[in-house]
Amino acid sequence: YKFKRKCPLSGKGAPIIDYKNIRLLKKYVSDNGKILPSRVTNICQRKQRELSLSIKRARNLALI
Repeated sequence: YKFKRKCPLSGKGAPIIDYKNIRLLKKYVSDNGKILPSRVTNICQRKQRELSLSIKRARNLALI
């Protein structure tokens, strides 16, 4: 039996995913600039979609 950790971006007191929150977004981007998969970061599927959209927006606006 494998223990599954909870999503760090869901639940009470979790940070809001926004393209302007660069400090949060950089945690989920690799050194090469690729978005880390949810199996590595333990983020739920819904939040992973929001996160990837925000990262792509920040890239487009040259914030990252």
